[in-house]
Amino acid sequence: MPDTAVLLLAHGTPDSPDEVPEYMRLVTSGRNVPEAVIEEVKRRYGLIGRSPLTDISLAQGKALQDLLGVPVYVGMRNWRPYITDTVKRMIADGVKRVVAICLAPQNSRTSVGLYKRATLAAAGESLAIDFVDEWHDEPLLAKAFAAKLTAPWKQACARSGARVPVLFTAHSVPCRTIQASASGAGDPYGNQCKETAAEVAKLAGLVPGEWFFAFQSQGMSGGPWIGPTVEDTITGLCDAGATSVFVQPIGFVCDHVEVLYDIDIAFKQFAKERGMQLWRAASLNDSAGFIAALAAVARRRMERA
Repeated sequence: MPDTAVLLLAHGTPDSPDEVPEYMRLVTSGRNVPEAVIEEVKRRYGLIGRSPLTDISLAQGKALQDLLGVPVYVGMRNWRPYITDTVKRMIADGVKRVVAICLAPQNSRTSVGLYKRATLAAAGESLAIDFVDEWHDEPLLAKAFAAKLTAPWKQACARSGARVPVLFTAHSVPCRTIQASASGAGDPYGNQCKETAAEVAKLAGLVPGEWFFAFQSQGMSGGPWIGPTVEDTITGLCDAGATSVFVQPIGFVCDHVEVLYDIDIAFKQFAKERGMQLWRAASLNDSAGFIAALAAVARRRMERA
């Protein structure tokens, strides 16, 4: 087996609603989670059946391995297969050098930073880790998103009889995360999300005024999270006379609860209550375009090494 491998890192997700309490304790690093929050998360998982995040992440890894011709492993920060267990398996398999890519292209210390710390701690001195901190500006990533957007958006425009505004989204983060950047800690997440959105809009042929950006899935506990929110943006579009909105989450690379519940159920209902129809672009999942983007990132790092 080659001594160089790729490690894909993802958030992880419980396999059933009954596992949500344990999962939430891992997400919050053992902090107490209000029972009401746990019950709400269980309800959301129950409505979508189960989150396919783990299955899709493993499929992404398999497709990338087939394309690159080197071993590709997958590790989760908050669920099985855990990062620590995956790194142990890599060491046992004789891997020496690793290109680690977080399946979240935009870099934030509250997301990618946590994956990086977990990976380096698990590897210790046994593996040489080349960690990709961000890849939001990978041209093939924007191309993959645009490929998922263009045709269905045009169909939505045809059905609406007008050019439907496009709303790009990414997961919100606590305000304290971004505020820390002003004090020197640095967190480029918000700007990187908007840069990705702008490039996708350009490739899709959208002009200013046809597309917008908002943060979604703000936390249910703790302090304030960054906006604008999707709800406020949909309300603003409604007030401006829009009767439809087309959503594409460019901060997520596969289907999971933030897509299948937050967008497909909650935001769709929110728009309906305001007399608006909401469409969504299909997620990247293990599409050929997305795997090509991952491969481009991995190859650059392996060639540099």
